[in-house]
Formats: sequence, structure tokens, C-alpha cells
Amino acid sequence: MLTAQDRARTTGAAGAQGRLGSVALVIGGIVSLQFGSSVAVLLFPRAGALGVVTLRLVVASLVLLVVCRPKVRGYTRGDWGTVLAFGVALAGMNSLFYQAIDRIPLGAAVTLEFLGPLILSVATSRRALSMLWAVLALGGVALLGREGFDGLNPLGAGCALAAGGLWAAYILLSARTGQRFPQADGLALAMTVAAVLSLPLGVHSAGAALLNPVTLGLGAAVALMSSVLPYTLELLALRKLPAAGFAVMMSLEPAAAATAGFLVLHQSLGWAEVLAIGLVVVASVGAVRSAGTHG
Repeated sequence: MLTAQDRARTTGAAGAQGRLGSVALVIGGIVSLQFGSSVAVLLFPRAGALGVVTLRLVVASLVLLVVCRPKVRGYTRGDWGTVLAFGVALAGMNSLFYQAIDRIPLGAAVTLEFLGPLILSVATSRRALSMLWAVLALGGVALLGREGFDGLNPLGAGCALAAGGLWAAYILLSARTGQRFPQADGLALAMTVAAVLSLPLGVHSAGAALLNPVTLGLGAAVALMSSVLPYTLELLALRKLPAAGFAVMMSLEPAAAATAGFLVLHQSLGWAEVLAIGLVVVASVGAVRSAGTHG
């Protein structure tokens, strides 16, 4: 028979494996999202920013509805309120971010947007060590955007900052939705809300261009890379990771954006960008280890 100490060790090992698995889910979502954003930039000349957002959300909602087949009965008014708020946050965050990257470089937009999750990580953590990781991540983010912030379009920068505020709301609402709905059912319902909200704007902006076969195909790819895969992975990860640790892990987003910009959009990386990537990676690893040790 297992002793109490053996059971504690087994439980601890299982918990550590669960946290590592959640970390892998988050990293996979980050990589997929940023490469999807790079593809979206290439699609802007065909359908415009609002048109691409609509394609992304509509296709993502259809895929999730087919795969998840979420039930609509048996939920409380609070459950539906959470889904509605999550859908509004998704629609606003995506629309504002695409307006930003239509006006300013991808790396700079993600850097500004990241300030939302960074502030959330500081606000929700009660440990001084978490503040250290957040400060280190902020240093890396600031360094990453050092050259890209000169002469930024004010509207684009404002959209990126506003998207960051909704990104923080997304983190909290995603965790709450994951607790109230099984699997990715809540995400499928929230994505449908977001698609319905964005559809009129996209149709008005892009019109018949949304029906072009090439545009539809690229839009579907963007939807899978930027919505279906990353949001599903993050929702599952938030069931194991605390909001503070998850928020600081989001510091990997600017690094992933810089890498995607280099590989897809042919944006070069200088020594400052490489050093910044190192800083945000260290901050993310430290935040996760800290959360695992004290969680």
C-alpha cells in the first residue's frame, strides 16, 4: 500500500505534469496565433482589416460549432451572461488588433497590446516575485518595441492599447467560461456571438470580396491558426494555470510576433530584438515556475 508521503509525491508529480502540459498548450497557441496574424496581414489588400476579422470569426465559429456541438439547455442566466461578455471581448479584441496591424508593424502592435495582460498579472498576483517577473517582461517588451515606436500612427497605437485592455478581459472571461462550460462548448458559443457582432461591419467594409474563393481559403487558414487552435488551447490551459502566471506567459507574444514577422513578412531582427526575446522567455519561465511552486 502507498503511504501518505508516496501519495503526496504521486499527486505532486501529476500536478507538475499537468502544469507542464498547460504550458505547452499556451506556447502552441501563441505560435499559431502570431503566424496566423502574419497571414492576415497578407490578406488585408484583398478584404481589408474588418473583412478579415469577419472571415476569421465566422469560419472559426462554424468549425467550433460543428466540432463541439455545444448544448444550449441547462445553463443559468449567469452562464449565458459570461458567454455574451466573452463574445463581446473576442469581437472587440480582434477588430481593434486588426485595425492596429493595418496601420503599424506587427511587433509594435503586439508589444503595445501586451500591456493589458502585463497589468493584469501585476494586479492579480500578491507575491513580490511575480512583480519581478512582470518588470523583467516589461523590460523585454519595451526593448522589443524600441525601434518600432518611432513615428507610429496614433490611431493604430490607440487601437493596440484598447485591444490590450480587452485581452486582459479575455483572459479572465476565458477562465470563467472554461469553469462554467464543458470542454470548448463555451468558446464555441462565445465565438458565435463574436461572429454575429462582426458580420455587419465586415460585409459593409469588404462586400463581395468576402466570397472570393482565394480570400475564403486564406480566411479559413487565418481562422484556424488565429482563433480555433489558440483559443481552444488557452481555454484548456487556464483550467490548470492561474490567471497571473498565464498573463505573464503572454509576454511570449511579442517575441513570437517578431519571429513570425521575420519569417512571413520578412521583417529583420536586430540585436535588440534578440535580447528582448531572451528577456521575455526568462520572465515567462520564471512566472510559471513561481506559480507552480506556490500554487
